[in-house]
Parts: sequence; structure tokens; C-alpha cells
Amino acid sequence: MASPNARTPLVERVEELLAVDGPLPIVAAGDPVLRRAAEPFDGQLAPALLARFVEALRVTMRAAPGVGLAAPQVGVGLRIAVIEDPAPVPEEVRLVRGRVPQPFRVLVNPSYEPVGAERAAFYEGCLSVPGWQAVVARHAAVRLRARDELGRAVDEVFTGWPARIVQHETDHLGGTLYLDRAELRSLSSREAMGTRWNQPTPDEAARALGFELPRRPGQPA
Repeated sequence: MASPNARTPLVERVEELLAVDGPLPIVAAGDPVLRRAAEPFDGQLAPALLARFVEALRVTMRAAPGVGLAAPQVGVGLRIAVIEDPAPVPEEVRLVRGRVPQPFRVLVNPSYEPVGAERAAFYEGCLSVPGWQAVVARHAAVRLRARDELGRAVDEVFTGWPARIVQHETDHLGGTLYLDRAELRSLSSREAMGTRWNQPTPDEAARALGFELPRRPGQPA
């Protein structure tokens, strides 16, 4: 375990970020930190510094606003992410996407594995790729293993939209952006999303833009 008192470059980076009040600056695609596998957390930050960093991630995520934020997105290469989703969506969207409220949670050294073979494809975006969204087919259910900010074990199955959030944020910690998994023919600007593709499913976009979607359960072949 690393000494939490050591003045390492990583500790100095976190302290530098926290020296300024307010949301942290979010790193945009093209920065190498988003393409490197993050370092597993092993006590590199003392408990008090870790708590301050986690709170800064929460403030930044909410201000963006977003439903998740990984440490590399603020330039810190540690396997730490936060998630939270109040899910302020219409009932139709909630039902189709399985989007239900998620409380604030801290994920330390998370990993996931699929539960079943079903996949779900929806538009998603990323705070590090502002202004764009694309369709990503992801596991409809995953088993998440992690620790929380106090070191307690997390072993839980997520389904629907929460499963998508977990996969998106965990991918960040391995240097993977959502665009690496996306159907690139679906790539759409914020304007296009607002005027053309704001339906609960991406079915219309798939027909118009020429890409395929995985079949949903009960959907005719």
C-alpha cells in the first residue's frame, strides 16, 4: 500500500485541483490521461484528502450536469468514479430505458461483468466529449464489484440505465471512451439530438442514418 503522506505527483495534482473552490475543470477528449489505464487506488490519498476529492467530483458532476464522473476526467489517473442520477425523465422514457433514480455513490477500483446475453442500445454522451451523442449497445445487466470510499465491498447487479452508467464510468478507468464502443453512423450533434432524435429509442435514427440495433426481447426477427 502506498504511503498516504508521501508527496507524490499524484497527491500534488489532487491538492492543486482542490486549492480552487468550485467545480473542477473537466478534461476533454484528446488528453492522454483519458486514454491511459488508471492506477488502482491503494491508499495513495490520505482519508481526508480522498474525502475532499470525492466531494469535488460530486460538485463537478452535478454542476456539469452529468450522471457520472471518473477521476481521469479531471486529470487524476486513479480508479475512482462517482455516479448519481435523479432520473428527471418522462414516464415513457423511464419504462423504455429502465432509467430509475440512483443515489450518489462512490466506486473505487470497480469492475463489471455481464449478466445474461441481452444488450440494449441507446444514445449516450460524455462530459469529456461535449456537444455530441452516439448510440452504444451495452450489456442490459451487469454485476459490479468495487469498494466504496470507506473501503466497504460493493457486489451488486445493475440493470437498465444504471447498468449503462456503471459501464460508461468503469470504461473511463481503463482508458476507453464511449465512442470506442459506439455506432459511429449514429453520431449526432446536440442540435440534432434536440430536433431529430429525442425519441425514447434510437429506432428512427437507425433507419434514417443507416445503422443496425440489437433486437430487443419480444421484438420480431
